[in-house]
Parts: sequence; C-alpha cells; structure tokens
Amino acid sequence: MLDANLSAQLKAYLEKVTQPIEIVESLDGGAKSAELHELLEEITALSDQITLVRRDDDARKPSFAINRVGTDVGVRFAGIPMGHEFTSLVLALLQVGGHPSKTTQDVIEQVRNLDGEFVFETYFSQSCQNCPDVVQALNLMSVLNPKIKHVAIDGALFQDEVDARQVMSVPTVYLNGEVFDQGRMSLEQIVAKLDTGAAKRDAEKLKTKDAFDVLIVGGGPAGAAAAIYSARKGIRTGVAAERFGGQVLDTMGIENLISVPHTEGPKLAAALEQNVREHEVDVMNLQRATKLIPASDATGGLVQVELANGAALKSKTVILSTGARWRQMNVPGEDAYRNKGVAYCPHCDGPLFKGKRVAVIGGGNSGVEAAIDLAGIVSHVTLIEFDSQLRADEVLQRKLRSLPNVAILLNAQTTEVLGDGQKVNGLTYKDRVSGNTHTVELEGIFVQIGLLPNTEWLKGTLELSARGEIVINDRGETSLPGVYAAGDATTVPYKQIVIAMGAGSTAALSAFDHLMRLPVAEREKVTEAA
Repeated sequence: MLDANLSAQLKAYLEKVTQPIEIVESLDGGAKSAELHELLEEITALSDQITLVRRDDDARKPSFAINRVGTDVGVRFAGIPMGHEFTSLVLALLQVGGHPSKTTQDVIEQVRNLDGEFVFETYFSQSCQNCPDVVQALNLMSVLNPKIKHVAIDGALFQDEVDARQVMSVPTVYLNGEVFDQGRMSLEQIVAKLDTGAAKRDAEKLKTKDAFDVLIVGGGPAGAAAAIYSARKGIRTGVAAERFGGQVLDTMGIENLISVPHTEGPKLAAALEQNVREHEVDVMNLQRATKLIPASDATGGLVQVELANGAALKSKTVILSTGARWRQMNVPGEDAYRNKGVAYCPHCDGPLFKGKRVAVIGGGNSGVEAAIDLAGIVSHVTLIEFDSQLRADEVLQRKLRSLPNVAILLNAQTTEVLGDGQKVNGLTYKDRVSGNTHTVELEGIFVQIGLLPNTEWLKGTLELSARGEIVINDRGETSLPGVYAAGDATTVPYKQIVIAMGAGSTAALSAFDHLMRLPVAEREKVTEAA
C-alpha cells in the first residue's frame, strides 16, 4: 500500500522510536481487513521496535491498537487511517514509541493532571482536513495520561454505527458514550473544555501582561503577517486569536498562493504559526475579543481589548484581523439541524452522505465546486441558486452541467429546512418567478453562500460598512486613531489569502509609522501608562 518514497520517509521517522511497540490487529474476512493487514505488515517491516500480532479482540473490525510494550499507553484506530489521517498514524507510532511531543510543557502538564475516566471516540473521514487535529490531540492525551483512552473511527467504513448514532458531521467526538463536541478542535480547546478552571487561571495570567506596542486581534493570514512585520521592527507585539489560522484551517486546497503550487489549509496555518513563533511574539490562543475601548485620557492613551474570559489587554496600537465565517441561510430549521444534515464543509462531511440525496445552496465558485465533488459520492445533488444565473467560473459551470446526477434550480429561495426531529429530510424553496413553493426530499444540505465578517463585537465603536466590514483606507487605518485592520473582516474588495497577507503587512507598517510619529511628550506619556 505504501509506495517506495512513502516507505522511505516512514522508515526515517520510525528511527525516532525509542521504546518497543506492539500493534494488535482485529480483523474479519473482508477486503478491508486484508487491506489493513497489508498496511500494518509494511509498517512493521520498517522498524525493529515494532511487532505485529493478531488477537481479533475488538468488536470493531478491521481495527488495530498501537501499544507501548509493558505499559497501558496506547491508541486505537478503527478502519484504515490513510488520506489526511496517515499523519495521525505516523504521530501515534512515534508518540507511543516514546518520541516527545512538541506541545508546550504547560499544556502537557495540564493533560497529565486531568482526573477522571475519559473514553473518547472520534468519527472521521479520510477526506476531512479538520479531523487530524482532533484525532492527533486525543491520541496525544491518551499517551500522556493513562486515564484517557481514544479510538479514531473511519465513519465511511463503519456506516451502520454512524447511522445508529446519527453522525452527520465529522469530526464528531463522543466522551463516555455521549456527544462531546463536533468540528475542528485543538488540543488546547479540548483540554480547556475538560479543565473547567483553565479559563479563570488564563484570565489571571493575561491581566498581568504589560501593554503592547502592537496588539493583533486574530490569527489568520492577515494577523500572522501583521505579527511578523511588527516583531521585525523590534517592538513589543502580541497576538490574541480565537484559533490561530482562522478560516484557513477550514480550507481544503490552496493553489493561488504565489510561489506555492499547492498546499492545504491546516498545513499553511501550521506554517504561519511556526513563522510567527520564530519571532518574539506573545501568542495568546483561544482568546475571543468582546469589546474594543478606544484610547483616551481615561485609558492612559492606550487602546484596550476586553476578552470573553474577563481579562483585558492594553496596547499603544491595535490591528484588527478577525476574519470571516461561513454565512448562514437564516431560515427556520437551519440551526436545529446543524450537524444533523445541515453542513458547511463538503470535503469533511461529504463521505457521510454516500448514496444519499443532498442539496448545495449557492451558485458561486464554492457552491459549484462543492456540487461537483459531492456528485461523485452521493446519489443526487440539487444545486439551489437565488439569482437567475450561476456566478461560478464558466469552466466549473460546464463541468457541473455535464454530470448526470445534478439538478440546477435558479431563481430559487430556500425558505425552510425540514426534518423528523433527529435529522434533515428535506427543504422548501420558493420559485422567485412564479411565487410557488416546492419541497425537495433529501438527507443533507451544504450551505455555500459566502462569508460574514466577524465584527459584531465592534458595532458602535468604529465605522463599519453596510455589510458589517471594517472600513479602512489604503494604509489599513480605521476610523479610530491607532487602530488598524486587515483581511476578510475589512472593506478590501477581494477576499484572498495573498491579499490578506499583504494587508496585514501594510497595517503593521502603518502602526509602526504611527508609533514613530507620536509627539515625544505623548509617546513618553503612553509609555509610562504601559
């Protein structure tokens, strides 16, 4: 199953294993079991530290456990962890085999100190770019703390189990038999949810921080670029981000980043964070901003940013790069059936709808690309577009119209998501020409209707456009002195990664210029307040 190049790379990684590993497989007579056995034999042959045994002692077949010999340290995979999950398999082998994690020592100790019995089950799909973060985080937790157990389950392979538990979104995580959470989660987020006192301790630490020269709110491409350009000027720089990487974490393929022919969102986000941390930047993750207080005499000439955990950060200048999120339809039933048939990531959740009927809402590039991808998995796709024509590129439209299991509805306004109380079973739409209402029976709805800026918390504080975007000029200046903005949350006309990076750099240089141009007396006054 592994080509020569991949085998060579894996062999080099496995040289880092320092403690013996036993892989215990549970198989049946099916083709997938034979495929898994072949993979595990190939892995075992690459390292003298790894042995393979068959016990068939797990109810899920095919599955396998990776155990550290003579200990209770181990992880389990149900299915064949290829695709995006192959990296999770490699990391599990290394970590169970004694290779240390690069996670900060504070987080490692927080995991080790968790008390209780925690049995996690994660449903993933091999095409899901969000799943590996969750799988890898929970695997590491089970390696660090013997009270934590984790099994990663390929939802496409265990379809009966997925149907019984009505899993309609990946990753879906169960804890001790109950739904724990859905969607992308970092190790820090999972630990914070389990460690109920973490937020309060974190807030107390943040309250003691000195004022920054530049504080960036948001950790996407714009925020990362702003942080690097600020730090390179030798000024005190901080980043407060709800999740570092932002919307990029949810992006499957990136092909328009100059000099990079192709990459994936999580990979780019990890590279951005690594680049930022190579500079002297204070990165404060899992921090949601709730209020911006402009500089005034009452604040000592400093801008303040209040956080959801009760802490407040102070800075001489602030760069807002809070990004955007998927726009919702805002129709009855959408919230009730989110992750129960209503989804926003076709790459992640598409495999769960194999052989079923789905709709895609939106006729732009994102919607048409989603419909094309889904058509290869599901039985039928209905694309619903509000306008009288599709807005996607012509090459995508031609591809879509060539597919036999796709129907396109124009001038169609989705009015309600229907369900049986447990999951989606249809939707209604109004024909905007005739005014008639129609019902479409289906099992899934993928919403692809654009982006909404994350700026609600700024209303009434600075100037926003009618669409809620932060109004900026060509220097990234907002309507407030000392406050700058960049990226998808602003009025920049094109929402692209490369443009966000440039805008973040511009905002950082403008903020530095602002600091240098402060009158000497005022600069000293602000410095004293800091």
